[in-house]
Amino acid sequence: MDASLITALGDELFNALRGRTTLAPLTQRHPAISLDQAYRISLRFLQRREALGERVIGKKIGVTSRAVQQMLDVHQPDFGFLTDAMQVDDGSEISFTRYQLIQPRAEGEIAFILGEDLKGPGIRAADVLAASQSVAPCFEIVDSRIDNWQIRIQDTVADNASCGVFALGEQRIDPRGLDLSRVEMHMLKNGQPAGSGLGSAVQGHPCEAVAWLANTLGELGIPFRKGEIILSGALAPLVPLIPGDRINLSMSGLGNASLRFVA
Repeated sequence: MDASLITALGDELFNALRGRTTLAPLTQRHPAISLDQAYRISLRFLQRREALGERVIGKKIGVTSRAVQQMLDVHQPDFGFLTDAMQVDDGSEISFTRYQLIQPRAEGEIAFILGEDLKGPGIRAADVLAASQSVAPCFEIVDSRIDNWQIRIQDTVADNASCGVFALGEQRIDPRGLDLSRVEMHMLKNGQPAGSGLGSAVQGHPCEAVAWLANTLGELGIPFRKGEIILSGALAPLVPLIPGDRINLSMSGLGNASLRFVA
């Protein structure tokens, strides 16, 4: 796959985002696509967003839990970049049109706010804990520019890890006072139970997932920076959303978050 094709596919994904349309899976059209090539496509996608003035404020880990891997038939984590345009306020109303959502799904996650830089390889879970200023309950609204979520790992990596928007709850908690693997999350959709899970669903412990990403990106020369937000992965299966839906989550020891959706 030459550089011109990588650029063209990144542009396709950017145009799909802007036009709220979907594409045939990249892995169907280019079966030999590698993870490295998918990552370079995602960088082109990000470059197009940065050209509009968006600014990277963090990173995200996806497909960390077995439940989500089974749902999407993906069998290893992926990663993507968070920009300021993706962050929305807790409790806010999210317009599908304004935020260019196509086929969104909600994930409940633990977000880390870094108090110091981290750069892999060699990062361990204890290093993540030591570098984290605080943690917060988080909704990530994932979305795919790929038809009907027919993704393999290369598709979602190229598509910025299927990122849509995210919201942090208002609470900021010192993670050193909690066993994050035992944090219990409960989600509601329109007032009805929509999923629950423990922090241990994320690679055994959310800090392990963040360490994996620090090491993976470190091998590519990309560090975590002080002040960045790192989304550690879903604690329960994804919840499909349509306009009119309202979602809430509560996390033991961390607090709550909520969002509502309109066309």
